[in-house]
Amino acid sequence: MSQFAINLLFVGGSFALYIGIAIWSRAGSTKDFYVAGGGVHPITNGMATAADWMSAASFISMAGLLASGGYANSSFLMGWTGGYVILAMLLAPYLRKFGKFTVPDFIGDRFYSSSARLVAVVCLVVASVTYVIGQMTGAGVAFSRFLEVSNTWGIWIAATIVFLYAVFGGMKGITYTQVAQYVVLIIAYTIPAVFIALQLTGNPIPMFGMFSTHSESGMPLLAKLSEVLVELGFQDYAADVDNKLNMVLFTLSLMIGTAGLPHVIIRFFTVPKVADARWSAGWALVFIALLYLTAPAVASMARLNLLTTVYPEAAGQVENYEEALAEPILYEDRPDWFRTWEETGLITFNDLNNDGRIQLYNDANPAFADTAAERGWEGNELEVNNDILVLANPEIANLPGWVIGLVAAGGIAAALSTAAGLLLAISSAISHDLIKKTINPNITEKGEMLAARISMAGAILLATYLGLNPPGFAAQTVALAFGIAAASLFPALMMGIFSKRVNSKGAVAGMLAGLVTTLLYIFTYLGWLFIPGTNMLPNTPDNWIMGISPLSFGAVGAMINFAIAFGVSYATEEPPQEIQDLVESVRYPKGAGGAVDH
Repeated sequence: MSQFAINLLFVGGSFALYIGIAIWSRAGSTKDFYVAGGGVHPITNGMATAADWMSAASFISMAGLLASGGYANSSFLMGWTGGYVILAMLLAPYLRKFGKFTVPDFIGDRFYSSSARLVAVVCLVVASVTYVIGQMTGAGVAFSRFLEVSNTWGIWIAATIVFLYAVFGGMKGITYTQVAQYVVLIIAYTIPAVFIALQLTGNPIPMFGMFSTHSESGMPLLAKLSEVLVELGFQDYAADVDNKLNMVLFTLSLMIGTAGLPHVIIRFFTVPKVADARWSAGWALVFIALLYLTAPAVASMARLNLLTTVYPEAAGQVENYEEALAEPILYEDRPDWFRTWEETGLITFNDLNNDGRIQLYNDANPAFADTAAERGWEGNELEVNNDILVLANPEIANLPGWVIGLVAAGGIAAALSTAAGLLLAISSAISHDLIKKTINPNITEKGEMLAARISMAGAILLATYLGLNPPGFAAQTVALAFGIAAASLFPALMMGIFSKRVNSKGAVAGMLAGLVTTLLYIFTYLGWLFIPGTNMLPNTPDNWIMGISPLSFGAVGAMINFAIAFGVSYATEEPPQEIQDLVESVRYPKGAGGAVDH
């Protein structure tokens, strides 16, 4: 059986499973559509939350970023993990006690203002749409390789599949689909990692293999990787970062952005009790840890595999790399996986010195220029998209065809599971908070369901268009969404739960200030509405204010949000007494009933 047929079998089988589950669990009411009926078991919800959480950015792109940047990109891992803990400890149980369907529902009622609700809807839609772009980007990468279609067609196929099971199934269909997707993606991620760890180190546990001895050279694997990188002009894999402020702000932005993302928060409304929300959070953390502990190992091994593919003689070297690195692989001798990924356009080779060999090195490093000149190298000739490393890993390591098919299904599952959750958050905000709560309070349940499905379909089309023109790699695009959520929604949620003094005027002013300043900063460097060529300044460190990257500015936006909200609130009247009593009651999670539509 050909590799394409194997891929088609795994991917097609998983699609059939997802759509079958969606038909079986089709939403019949708004409660089914928004919160899956409110009766999901904590372990089931924990698994679905993990799938919702571990997006294409986690499955496909995070390891690629760690592989390319080493310690410097560990902020992604630290920020997302720490943020989930904040969400589980400080937000989930209290929001579950409040018992509404959506995040704007909480903000609208807590700050007793339709304006606050509308601003929250805008913040949610902007953050969620940006996040969906990353999922569509990741899905396009996976589809383009494994179904042997163009990246554009890959994104359109992903959009069609999400439409089929998310629009009809709602939260009920999405929940049980995500359970299946978690099982697929975690198996797909760990099995190749075990194979590769065994192959490179003899240790079957990837996270331990990363710190084990590299079998071919007898050196510690990380030391071997760092040595090869340095010899090619790249930064040491474990090198410290120069800009500590930017790294701290980026980690903080990811952490509080995580806690402010609505598609994860609404998962805690699907369980019967507050205690179940806490248990769901705990189980989700266990399920998430299985992948997050494996990702650094996958990253380091993928980078070493790629380098030793281009420079085969370097694998066994322990000290003198001069001869091994001077003779890279001939382009005509490139392996089959290389040829396959070239067809997608995600690997490109340009023979600058016309010697028929592939030169992969850091041509931006002035200190390496003399060495490159001595070897007759005229520039780096190989460009590899960060998002392909996890997906290509099994092929690079010559693993069996069924493992490659499994990774195909896993990568696609990761992208689709999060995309579905985000689209539900968008559609519920529009149909429930905008249409029912603001524009047409007398709309029937049937009309609200129709509005929810139409808005989700519209969101899918918008996300598809933006996914075709993304502002960065999947994980980088997702980081922008986290920054937007951090600057707008997280402060409002925290102040809504833990401060009785913040009033509606303060909340609205804070959310607008955080959202607008963050978007202005992002668009300055990445283009207005992410349209290429419309940026006002080049997105380079020397142009950033105080060295703060657009990916890190969400933390600054959050500080602005908090400061404006408290300043305006203390300069104006106190919230009504019943609102202060509500805040007091929300802090004691005992006794909450089911999520209701008040």
